[in-house]
Amino acid sequence: MDRLTAMRVFVTVVDLGSQSAAAEHLLLSRPVISRYLAQLEAWVGARLMQRTTRRLSLTAAGQDILPRCRQLLELASELQGAVQQQDQTPRGTLRISVSTSFGQAQLADAVAAYVRQYPLVKVDLQMLDRTVNLVDERIDLAIRNSNDLDPSLVARRLSVCRSVICAAPAYLAEHGTPERVEDLAHHNCLTHSYYGNGVWQFEVDGQPVAVPVKGNISANESLTLQRAVAAGAGIALLPSYQAAAALRSAELVRLLPEARPQALGLTAVYTSRKHMPATLRTLLDFLVQRFEEEPAWDRDL
Repeated sequence: MDRLTAMRVFVTVVDLGSQSAAAEHLLLSRPVISRYLAQLEAWVGARLMQRTTRRLSLTAAGQDILPRCRQLLELASELQGAVQQQDQTPRGTLRISVSTSFGQAQLADAVAAYVRQYPLVKVDLQMLDRTVNLVDERIDLAIRNSNDLDPSLVARRLSVCRSVICAAPAYLAEHGTPERVEDLAHHNCLTHSYYGNGVWQFEVDGQPVAVPVKGNISANESLTLQRAVAAGAGIALLPSYQAAAALRSAELVRLLPEARPQALGLTAVYTSRKHMPATLRTLLDFLVQRFEEEPAWDRDL
């Protein structure tokens, strides 16, 4: 019996709450998972889990052996890492989760530049407009625009995500230009399904201002909103990383620059900083340097 693998299976089943989830995470079949657990129980001479169709719970022996298995697995990882440190050349595959808008507007170019520098790395970009579970979906790194992050994850700040109020010249010619943020309540405002839908929050002259907005188009990702705004459909609150090019080309017009929408942190999150592979470490360093605290897309806006 491969006792280290059996212990890794046991710990993974406990952490994920089921044999099925552990099988998917470890890329093993359900019968193999069951066989490893049975072999581990035979080796230690005690039943480790009570398994029913609805729930899984540890026996007293299982509770006692779990931290010991974690210690042994960590020691094995350290021994392996000591050998692997001899070659720190970034290589292998990284799975990255990112929103569609930021992925297309900024991250795709950044990843292309990174793999040119490290040609032994392969990047699998997952454009997902939802929060993913990094363990369940085998994601190495997630890029998130949020000020509310999961405390169980390791986070590294990359930059800041600001928003701008935008409209097309054709819309303004037909409907007029708002002069105060309160005027937005009387315009057709295109909203994001999950961010600021119904109320837009601003800071004006150091004071918070909430403006109720409504419109005839909403979408769950901002690229669609920008296309609708460019077509003259209304006014939208768009991330500057996405709208910057259209503003510089005058395809869109920035409105009410004195009103500051809430800024969000642009953050990379991952599961652990222990034994971080060179691929992940170098990519993080690369993204921090590329995006900076005052990113290029915000300059001259």
